[in-house]
Amino acid sequence: MQLLLAQSSTSSDPSAGALAAMAAMSGVFLLGGLVFTVFMIWIYYLILKKAGMNPWLSLLMLVPLAGFIVLLILAFSEWPVERENRALRAQLGVPPAGAPPGATIVQA
Repeated sequence: MQLLLAQSSTSSDPSAGALAAMAAMSGVFLLGGLVFTVFMIWIYYLILKKAGMNPWLSLLMLVPLAGFIVLLILAFSEWPVERENRALRAQLGVPPAGAPPGATIVQA
């Protein structure tokens, strides 16, 4: 950074300083974007893992349209955790979530 400042101060061209500042800022933005992308992939990894799905699907967030499709799958599909919860409730004879108080399961 000091080298860039030293070069820009000795140059007679005023646009050289602006070019050096733009190069430094583009590096900062590139690093910030990389950190943000890694953070978002990590968040999706945790969400998919807790939902009972393959957490490596979070890498599809790097592909623009595929990331949106994974988000739609998360929003509108039945999660494996929900299926397991429903099966355990039926096995124990506990009414499903949202049933009125005192409701019982009728075995067909």
